[in-house]
Amino acid sequence: LQDEETRKDYDYMLDHPEEYYRHYYHYYSRRLAPKVDVTIVILVTVCAISVFQFFSWWSSYNEAINYLASVPKYRIQATEIARQQGLLNKTKEKGKNRRSKEEIREEEEEIIKDIIKNKIDIKGGYQKPKIYDILLFQILLAPFYWCKYVVWYCWWIYCFTIKGQEYGVEEKLYIIRRYMKMSQSQFDSLEDHQKETFLERQLWIRENYEVYKREQEEELKKKMAMDPRWKRYRRWMKNEGPGRLTFIDD
Repeated sequence: LQDEETRKDYDYMLDHPEEYYRHYYHYYSRRLAPKVDVTIVILVTVCAISVFQFFSWWSSYNEAINYLASVPKYRIQATEIARQQGLLNKTKEKGKNRRSKEEIREEEEEIIKDIIKNKIDIKGGYQKPKIYDILLFQILLAPFYWCKYVVWYCWWIYCFTIKGQEYGVEEKLYIIRRYMKMSQSQFDSLEDHQKETFLERQLWIRENYEVYKREQEEELKKKMAMDPRWKRYRRWMKNEGPGRLTFIDD
């Protein structure tokens, strides 16, 4: 009875002895209540998710590097750069430091992968992971991001709504990205020539974007119409898809 809440339940029981089941409920609810602080549980869960995110992104990044190292175009370029820098010659040592062909091959492979990592900017879902992108840091930095967004939004209203300034390249691309409903990482993964096409067609103007959107939808319909897989799918939907009644004799 040292706990204040428990003491209140005890005093209530003395004043209302007829509420038998209510007393039992309060008793077992306190006995079986979790002893661990909810804050600690949430913190441990967020940390576990963050660790899983980080290692999952690293795995995806390494898969992308291994794939690029197997593509002849990038492999030949990386090998040529390694030769120019004299990195491949160092692997072929003689005398006591002489190593097996397997060890030399592994070291050359690592050199080529390192060059690809430094020379190629991988974007999108396979880009190099950053520790500030994991859930834990996103939660901790949320107030900073929110203040930053408010300041940026006020600047946007002042420059382009009140003063009527013309959009720069970055602002035009931002408006186009918003029209396309793409995240920043998705938009960054697009090729430079695609972004140049967006600017040439002035897609930051809503009317121009609507025309471009309709053109893309029509082109997608044509591709789907010519795709053998979609033809098989439509044929299956027509002959054996949902809504078809069949009778099976026993």
